[in-house]
Amino acid sequence: MTYAGSRRIVDADSHLMEWPGFLTDHVDPPLRDRLPNIEAVMVANGVDPTRWQHSEEERAHLVDLGDDLVRRGPKWHAALGAVDPSERSGALDLLGFEHQVVYSSFCAPLFELDDPDLRYGAYRAHNRAMAGFCDADKRLHGVAICDLDEPDRSLVELDAALDMGLRLAWLPARAPGGRAPGHLDHDPFWARLAERNVPFVLHVGSGRLPIGGEWMDDGRPPSEQFSGAEIIGSKDFMVVYHTAARFLSVLVLDGVLERHGGLHGGAIEMGAGWVPDMLRRLDHAASIWSRSEPRLGTFERTPTEQACAQLRFTPYPFEDVGRIAAESDPRLFLFSSDYPHAEGGRDPLGRFERSWASAVDADDAAVAGFFANNASAWLGLE
Repeated sequence: MTYAGSRRIVDADSHLMEWPGFLTDHVDPPLRDRLPNIEAVMVANGVDPTRWQHSEEERAHLVDLGDDLVRRGPKWHAALGAVDPSERSGALDLLGFEHQVVYSSFCAPLFELDDPDLRYGAYRAHNRAMAGFCDADKRLHGVAICDLDEPDRSLVELDAALDMGLRLAWLPARAPGGRAPGHLDHDPFWARLAERNVPFVLHVGSGRLPIGGEWMDDGRPPSEQFSGAEIIGSKDFMVVYHTAARFLSVLVLDGVLERHGGLHGGAIEMGAGWVPDMLRRLDHAASIWSRSEPRLGTFERTPTEQACAQLRFTPYPFEDVGRIAAESDPRLFLFSSDYPHAEGGRDPLGRFERSWASAVDADDAAVAGFFANNASAWLGLE
């Protein structure tokens, strides 16, 4: 028996945990000494950078957990398959997932490197490492990182990542190069993704994660307000999706999804309760402003129709996915485990199953779509 049991699962969000040589072993030599220090990040997250691999005894103990791997196993670097690709194949066998999308954990700060030579060089190092991790198992679909800041250079890096076999492109949710993401200069990038049938994704880390120090200052000790990389507090949770909503809204209103009908994208690990309202507001914006902004009147599909065909989102396990789907469209939403991160919880499958079971008028097709079919189509696996 596996954790998935009889349920077909395509996991739209999981992670590897970086090891000390994750970037330095894959970067072009002139940039090696200028890269961010992964070991320092590991130490800051409580990981001993000299001991990040399992012993044979530790590995055997984790394998013995069987279908209880998620419910009883450790998280982060200590999890089975967090850093070792051969272990990850074993973890997938125990989880019973048909496919799994894999993101890095500590590399979103690469988006903020000021020097473009270093930034694009770091992207390529990251993408080589990701491709190496996922290459051994066809069930793993690695996520590249890139940006749109320098259109020609961005396209070169995107092509390099896709030629390595990576299956998604993770972008920062900023105005690239001081332009809207829907600027015509970026059309070759969007066209390439559509041509190669590769989704773009915004993920936690695409925008600055913490809400900001001034909003955390309420006179209480800082230890009661902790917020850090990949760990969000209550205030962070309230705004974590804001940059993604802005980016995607502008992309729709600038006609990118209309011009590139084969383009797919998504917002991952930012929840989904905000999605129905964003789509309603987009439909209002396109309708009300179509006279003063004539381009909006040329849309052959409403923003909601565009989104339902081309965009996808991952709810948090504690959200009522059945209700959210009923308020919008069940095709929009994907299952995610967040393995091996703690935010995925001890039983994401069970929590999502219970949410769907309590939903009004949720049919079998909608449930099967959430757990596998939506992601499979979005990733071009069908």
